[in-house]
Amino acid sequence: MPRRNKITIVGAGNVGATAAHWAVQQELGDVVLVDIKEGLPQGKALDLAESGPVMGFDSNLVGTNAYDATEGSDVVVITAGVPRRKDPVTGQFTSRDELVDINRKIVGGVTRELAQRSPNAVLICVSNPLDAMCHVMLAESGFPHQRVLGMAGVLDTARYKTFIAMELGVSVEDIHGMVLGGHGDTMVPLPSHTSVAGIPLRELMAQDKIDAIIERTRKGGGEIVGLLGYSGYYAPAAAAVAMVESIVRDKKRVLPCACLCKGEYGYENLFLGVPAVLGAGGVDKIIEMELGEKEKAMLEISANAVREVVSLLPYGK
Repeated sequence: MPRRNKITIVGAGNVGATAAHWAVQQELGDVVLVDIKEGLPQGKALDLAESGPVMGFDSNLVGTNAYDATEGSDVVVITAGVPRRKDPVTGQFTSRDELVDINRKIVGGVTRELAQRSPNAVLICVSNPLDAMCHVMLAESGFPHQRVLGMAGVLDTARYKTFIAMELGVSVEDIHGMVLGGHGDTMVPLPSHTSVAGIPLRELMAQDKIDAIIERTRKGGGEIVGLLGYSGYYAPAAAAVAMVESIVRDKKRVLPCACLCKGEYGYENLFLGVPAVLGAGGVDKIIEMELGEKEKAMLEISANAVREVVSLLPYGK
């Protein structure tokens, strides 16, 4: 019998557990759910496994507090780390910059454990600040940069498409567009490359409406935190699993995600959200789109924001 794909998800919180749910429901492979809290990954893995007879999937699930069960993973999704939260007193959100030091230690330690046991895996970062954590994973794993990437643009693009569909009253399946840049308030939605069933967005929507959707997309994560008091997880988990699917099934989907640019778009050795072809080896190639001057300027602002956070890391100093 052919070997099943093996998917490790680190962090059994909302995002990790939901990613495991999406992955087994699509039967992408067997799933190992890892978390430091005793009983948490074991309980969630067992609960999810018990839904198999009802939902009709045969994936095996393992919950563990150690890393040995992750050996030989094809793809690893790292959701571990401290999430953004809203302070109940001040009402202020935790900034992504504030997460750097503590999450660097968490993500770095996790990456070393995983790289040792699964030297051929593709690593997908979900932990924030995402673009900076990709640099941590690359440095700590020693992997080729094609096998280290971040879930950013898929989520941001999903939010962008959702808001467009809501405004126009059309199916999300007919919205085609993309969001580039860093995962944060400086992300770069591209209305000039957005269409609805092939019809340019600007023929269907006034510029002020487009601008409002761009702003809502940029603040999308904060909007969820403001409503729930903690970060969203359905859409982030779905976005991560879309990347996993393209990798384990070698689908060659073109997905916007954080990749290490090597001259693309004029950037060197910087993780940034760009359109990438994802296959069995991770990033097959980065696709360079034709950007207008305004879009290039926005991408530069986004890249500078990423550089500022990356500069807080000890690597290369």
